[in-house]
Amino acid sequence: MTDTLRQPVHTDDPEYAANLRRATLASSVGSALEYFDFALYGLATALIFNKLFFTDLDPAMGTVAAFASFGVGFVARPLGGLFFGTIGDRIGRKWVLVVTIVLMGGATTLIGLLPTYDTIGIWAPILLTVLRLLQGFGAGAEQAGATVLMAEYSPVKRRGFFSALPFVGIQFGTLLAALVFSGLASLPDEIFLGWAWRVPFLASFLLILVAIFIRMRLRETPTFVELEKQEQTAQRPIKEIFTKGLPGVVVGIGLRMAENGGSYMFQALALTFATTVAGATVDKSLATWGVTIGSLIGMLTIPITGHLSDKYGRKPVYRFGAVFMLLFAFPAWWLLSLGNAGIVIAVVAIGIGVAVNTMLGPQCAMLPELFGNRHRYLGVAMAREISAVLAGGLAGVLGAWLLAVSDYNWIVPAVYMATLALITTASTFLVPETRGRDLLRTEDALQLSTEQQGAR
Repeated sequence: MTDTLRQPVHTDDPEYAANLRRATLASSVGSALEYFDFALYGLATALIFNKLFFTDLDPAMGTVAAFASFGVGFVARPLGGLFFGTIGDRIGRKWVLVVTIVLMGGATTLIGLLPTYDTIGIWAPILLTVLRLLQGFGAGAEQAGATVLMAEYSPVKRRGFFSALPFVGIQFGTLLAALVFSGLASLPDEIFLGWAWRVPFLASFLLILVAIFIRMRLRETPTFVELEKQEQTAQRPIKEIFTKGLPGVVVGIGLRMAENGGSYMFQALALTFATTVAGATVDKSLATWGVTIGSLIGMLTIPITGHLSDKYGRKPVYRFGAVFMLLFAFPAWWLLSLGNAGIVIAVVAIGIGVAVNTMLGPQCAMLPELFGNRHRYLGVAMAREISAVLAGGLAGVLGAWLLAVSDYNWIVPAVYMATLALITTASTFLVPETRGRDLLRTEDALQLSTEQQGAR
């Protein structure tokens, strides 16, 4: 049962419409920058950082050290979500999003200015790791902030569609980084390793300027303004989220397990598996086309499923994506084991473009709708970032270990993916329908659902 709609809708107000456009653009640019930075660092980790910043180690250990520096960003994200989420619930969404974009993008730009190991020795990898920590710390609240911002700005009846739009920026940022880095990687090694690798990192400064310009012109969200008027802003949002809001965080983590974990499994683990199994003839550079095509499909499926969640509800659309991944897991990994390049591209594209992004579309509105107005930012940040560690962060390490101990048996990753999908499918039965929920309410959706059931 949805709440009575008390949140005003100003779709005919020119000022409201202008702010909605700014909010959409501000969130989309931020999402694009975050995933541009993320993909950029990942690509550089795989190709150059071991040669430029960890040259005192042998090549194999240098690669391990480079990926360790990549991994510290995941550790920093929940801490950033906790810190900035608390501030966002106390002083507002707008200024936090200005700070996070500067912190995240500034760290990326400074990476492009870092001296290498040959110039400053051990300080090179230390500074690289520190900047990666800062990058992750800022990113920990960026997506949560963009999600909350759009949900609170969107017209109630189209909240699913508008909230999903910034996540198209995720696909664009990933594609942009892949295209830019692929072009630079084709240059001779002395140019690529000399100065060309720095160009995309430095270019992120332009995206920062655009994002800051847009966000500085943005007004605070209507729901937070109303909260301030009623003098109901939370003074201790951390205490609230770990008492009243904890059920929402736990269920939010469950909802993200298949979407986030499945995304990393299709983006990285599937390619490793397909290019390693006995008799495989799949080239890694060719296999990555599956990720590219999947991202292009996602540019359509994310807003479409967001729109469908406005029409049919968040739960049925989300559950469809989770069940699709559950049913797709075993045939997908069996097909990957065949070692056919065309099949690998198709499986990865469908996995990312359909299975993963069908859940991501309704999730953009559903997570903010789970939480009350007093601790919404922090609740979304905790659900997103803790799940990113448990699902996305473990997908590569645990998945790779499972493949190694099972001698690359396709059934093992299929069971792993199906388990993630089962967790998410079960989670969709634990939440009430949140479509159309009044975001001015201070109670969590799960709290209201429990009270309503107790009153019957």
